[in-house]
Amino acid sequence: MTALRTPRSASSREKLLCAAAEELAATGGLEVAAVARRAAVSTGLPYRYFGTRSGLLIAVLDDFYQRLGEAAALRVYASTTWAEREQQRIQDWVAFLYSEPLTPVVLGRPVGDAEVAAANAQQLHALIELGARNIAHAQHTGELPTDRDPQLLAAATLGGTNALVSTALTRNPRPPAKDLVDQLWVFVSGAVGLITPPSS
Repeated sequence: MTALRTPRSASSREKLLCAAAEELAATGGLEVAAVARRAAVSTGLPYRYFGTRSGLLIAVLDDFYQRLGEAAALRVYASTTWAEREQQRIQDWVAFLYSEPLTPVVLGRPVGDAEVAAANAQQLHALIELGARNIAHAQHTGELPTDRDPQLLAAATLGGTNALVSTALTRNPRPPAKDLVDQLWVFVSGAVGLITPPSS
């Protein structure tokens, strides 16, 4: 049974989500009892809001991707050209991933069972579809060549971005975010076959 969404229950749910994210980032795993201790609540309360450990993990993932959407994936940029908008998006995307403690866990080894893996795959698929529509629109307006599959390009650029950031996070010292943005833009612009306007 799902708890009624009163202001108090929403606050409790948010508190548990924060505690679960902190536990996952700190330990790379998630035990419900540890989350309850971190949130200073009874062991049964996480089950009341999320049903199972997998439900709690999925809620943490959903929150991560929602915040990624707000930071970059779903943002509407005012720049005139596709290239300018996507350079800004990549900059915001990297800034989010670099500052987010959960990034190494989400981009690293899978955490949880098949249900959690399926939920994560669904989020990635949604990002790919969003990227495919973006690329298809740029192809339609003549900013990108039309001889490439938008969905495959979106999958390749998302996978490449995640792999590059995940690798950078394992380095000590960590490469500057600007270096990642520059190298990502070279990769993305090359993959989509960006058409450079002729110089005047």
